[in-house]
Amino acid sequence: MLGIALILILAIYVTFLYPIFRRQTADAPHTARYDMQMKKLWNAAQTSMRDHKPLRAEKALLAILKFDEKNAAAYNRLGILYAKEQKYDEAIECFEIAQSLDNNPSSLHNVGLIYLETGAYEKAAMAFEQAIDLESDVPARFIALAKARERLGQTRGAVEALERAFALDHSTNTLRQILSIYESTGDAEALADTTARIEAQIAEESMLKASQSRRTRTSNTRRAIARPTTRVSSGRSTRAAASSARTVSARAPKALSAGATKSTTRRKHI
Repeated sequence: MLGIALILILAIYVTFLYPIFRRQTADAPHTARYDMQMKKLWNAAQTSMRDHKPLRAEKALLAILKFDEKNAAAYNRLGILYAKEQKYDEAIECFEIAQSLDNNPSSLHNVGLIYLETGAYEKAAMAFEQAIDLESDVPARFIALAKARERLGQTRGAVEALERAFALDHSTNTLRQILSIYESTGDAEALADTTARIEAQIAEESMLKASQSRRTRTSNTRRAIARPTTRVSSGRSTRAAASSARTVSARAPKALSAGATKSTTRRKHI
């Protein structure tokens, strides 16, 4: 009976209590020492990447992943580092791991850029499309998709992607990319239409710049007018003080002479 009771207790522990204890252990907050160490490693990685020291940056990022193997940000940075070093296979692997850990459009976009660089245009287009599904308000995603589609010979799809980018950024450069595609296809009507759009966009940008310049000048003029007013007011205060001082000094001799007269009268009386 005792053996059966022990087995039942063990079964209850394994079934109910052990998962709870295990989850609490996994969710336990990091110690201050751990957080400080991770912060130092991140700083070392960022500084090394900025100073173009890839080996030191790689070492710091791998140390972070040793402590935290599910750190998507570290995988993303490591992928960027490998991409800069043209280690494309390692970069793709890092970005894919980062994507599996955190459904992040930036990781997909980075994978797409590597596929674009290595000539895997279909995979690049697919990666950019997936990134757009997650984040559709970034013009760079559509511009990158347009490049992939253009290299696949999908000129219409490339133009559509660039039009969506232009709807977001209203950039003359985006229109010029559309113009470049039409130049390669020899579409005279589309060329003329896009050229007119570019001219209209340049005119609109010039008007905006002129308007901003006028507002800046007006603001500066108002400030310049406000400053002399303060000075005049200050000048008036100074003049008023001087006038008051003169009045006091004019009154002072009279008071003195009155005092002298009283003194003389007292002497005569004595």
